[in-house]
Amino acid sequence: MNFVVVDVETANPDLSSICQIGIACFRDGRLKNSWESLVNPEDEFDPLHVSIHGIDEEKVRGCPNWAAVYPEVSRLLQSNIVASHTPFDRVALHRACERYQLVHSEYRWLDSAMVVRRAWPMFSRSGYGLSNVAAEFGIQYTPHDALQDACCAGEVLLRAIAESGISIDAWLERVKQPINLPVRTTTELASPRPPRALPRPAPAVARCGNPEGPLFGEVLVFTGALSMPRHEAADAASAAGCEVATSVSKHTTLLVVGDQDIRKLAGYEMSSKHRKAEELMSQGQNIRVITESDFKRITDLVNG
Repeated sequence: MNFVVVDVETANPDLSSICQIGIACFRDGRLKNSWESLVNPEDEFDPLHVSIHGIDEEKVRGCPNWAAVYPEVSRLLQSNIVASHTPFDRVALHRACERYQLVHSEYRWLDSAMVVRRAWPMFSRSGYGLSNVAAEFGIQYTPHDALQDACCAGEVLLRAIAESGISIDAWLERVKQPINLPVRTTTELASPRPPRALPRPAPAVARCGNPEGPLFGEVLVFTGALSMPRHEAADAASAAGCEVATSVSKHTTLLVVGDQDIRKLAGYEMSSKHRKAEELMSQGQNIRVITESDFKRITDLVNG
C-alpha cells in the first residue's frame, strides 16, 4: 500500500513545458504527505492550456525552472512505485529532463488508468478518465490542479487495491496481462503472458485501436508534416490502442502535430485540423494536442 503519484500541467502542447507538478505520497493505505510546485517552463503559454489549468506567465514569474525543481522531484520518487494516470505525465518528466540535459532516473512506473480498466469491468473499454472515475466513486477534487489530480489518482488506486485484493506490487504485473484475465495469484501473474493478436490495419491511415492498448478509447488524428511515414505512425498509434481517424470531429480526443508545425500557434498558420481542434476545445471538448516527438516517445514506451 506504499506508492507515490505524480501529475503535471504543461504550458503548451509540448510535454516538456511543465508549469506545475504535484506529488502525493501514500503509506500504509493513506495519504501521508504531498508536495507541489509551480514551474517556470521558460516557454510560451498557449491560451487554451491556460484556460484549462489557469496557470500563465504571471503566475510562474520568479518560480524555479525544471532543473531547479527536479532534485526534489527525484528525491520524492526514488525507491518508490510511481503511478500516473495514463502515460502522458511519465513522458512529460522524461522530456523535461531531456530538455535540461538532466539524468532522469528509472522508476517502477504504474499506470493507474490501466489499473482502473482491470479492476472494474465498467471502465474496461471507456470512461476511465480520472474525472469520470472520481465522479463514479464520489471522490471530490479539482481537475487540472497537479496536486489534486495526483491525490485523486492515489485514492482511486487504493480503492482498486481494496476491491480487487491485488497488492500494489502485484498490480505492476497485472497491468501487463489482458484486461479480462481472471484474478490470479501473485505467482501466477509472474508467469509469461501469451502474445496478443493485434487488429489488422485498415487501408490508408485510418485504423482501429488495439483493445488491450493503454490508450484504447482515444480517437487520434495526425496533422502537419511528420518525420515518419503517416502509415507507420498510424500503426504505432493503433498498437497503443488509439482509433486513428482522418479528420477532426466531435469524437476526437488526441491531435498529434508535426514538430515543425506545433509552434505555428497563431491564426491561419495552423493546419485546418489544428484550427478545428482548437475550436472544439474552446467549446469544451476534451482534446489533448501533443507533438510528434511526444507521440513517438509515448508509443515507444507503451508498445515496448
